[in-house]
Amino acid sequence: MTLPLIPPMLATPGKLPPTAQDARWAYETKQDGQRAVVYLPGDGSVLLRARSGEDITAAYPELRPLGGTLGATRAILDGEILALDEQGRADFQLLQGRMGLAHAPERAARRAAQVPVHLVLFDVMHLAGSLLALPYSRRRTRLEELGLAGSHWSTPSAVVGHGAEALRATREHGLEGVVCKRLDSPYEPGVRSRYWIKIRNMRSEDVIVGGWLPGRGRLTGLPGAVLVGQRDDAGRLRYVGGVGTGWSEAERTELAALLRAAETGVCPFDPVPSASSAHWVLPRLVGEVAYSTRTRAGLLRQPSWLRLRRDLTPEESAADIPGEPA
Repeated sequence: MTLPLIPPMLATPGKLPPTAQDARWAYETKQDGQRAVVYLPGDGSVLLRARSGEDITAAYPELRPLGGTLGATRAILDGEILALDEQGRADFQLLQGRMGLAHAPERAARRAAQVPVHLVLFDVMHLAGSLLALPYSRRRTRLEELGLAGSHWSTPSAVVGHGAEALRATREHGLEGVVCKRLDSPYEPGVRSRYWIKIRNMRSEDVIVGGWLPGRGRLTGLPGAVLVGQRDDAGRLRYVGGVGTGWSEAERTELAALLRAAETGVCPFDPVPSASSAHWVLPRLVGEVAYSTRTRAGLLRQPSWLRLRRDLTPEESAADIPGEPA
């Protein structure tokens, strides 16, 4: 028998469960990596499939020994592939250099020696038979009983209850957030389920608008995204990313008028970012954006517009750019 193909269960963005229901939930650290379903057919081999269903096994040769850890027991596991920085935290930018190499095994092997990955396991959907209908709490117990811990994989524990404390701990340690999982929830393949709730720790900072990209479709004639920057210690406006979400239709229309009034033919960023269709503006509009973290180059990840800071001038906005390379 071949193992069944099981697409991963997905979490829904939301908030912490009410305090009165806290004990009905488990809390896991939200990982910033590549989701992977792990197929162990019991013959010593391993098959890794991405969320899309793509076979990504060859991209991560250091995970092949996992195939022999359960002997002849057939299993399907759920997890996340991470690349860790020097502090042991997941760094998605590091991982990007490993992703996409499933069809280039020689390059994958070289990259594995330079940037090894770590697989975090958090669920089991099949173990000598389907476990999909079992509640999360029982699946978790079965997973932990497997004792899967090695140089390139582990099974971190989940915290039952104490959701507020768990979320606060991820913030204090600079982690992405938490995933809340109902203890009685079945595994719902391919479903974005309310049984799993993801909460991302978001930061906010002031930025200076230096340009915009035209919208398409229903946004034709309006900005599809604004290009934003922050002043470095030398006073240069350094590009930190493009922001394309967070506005209502009325706010986007208002912003379009402000951008057109500030249009100029000179790019205010130093250095000039790669944006062939950009319209440059005088750097006089200040906005507040939310974002999850920064890349090593100082770019904002997953930025979203919060508000226009009419109370601030560009000179009054925050200036320092963490992670700015020399």
